Amino acid sequence: MRTCRITRRITRTSTTTTLAATVLALTALIPSTAGTAHAAGPPTLGACATGQLCLWAKPEFKGARQTHELSNLDINSCTALPAGTSAQSLTNRTGRPVTTYQSAECAETGEFQTYPGDGVWLPQSPYQVRAFKVWER
Repeated sequence: MRTCRITRRITRTSTTTTLAATVLALTALIPSTAGTAHAAGPPTLGACATGQLCLWAKPEFKGARQTHELSNLDINSCTALPAGTSAQSLTNRTGRPVTTYQSAECAETGEFQTYPGDGVWLPQSPYQVRAFKVWER
């Protein structure tokens, strides 16, 4: 009788140990999400229709958006943004090159950059855009 009790204890202890080891192994396989920062995905591209130049007040295509269409612009002329406003991100889908200027008068004494018109999404300009010029190809 005593042998039977010892066998049951050993079997029960062995089963408990095996179960604990299995749970521990499975826990190690589950990725920990607590306290882990998730990597940010790519920025969402700003919505801007074909034939438009879209400018946003904030980086990553956020904030107030200004939309300019070729039919309302003078080609090769400086277009200043409304006084007191600027843009920090843009999308050029005009089909024509666009130069953005730090200066509200399109002066080349400040920063300026030309972007091709075949579809450019710029999530953050290196300067505050205050004016732009659309070029005839």
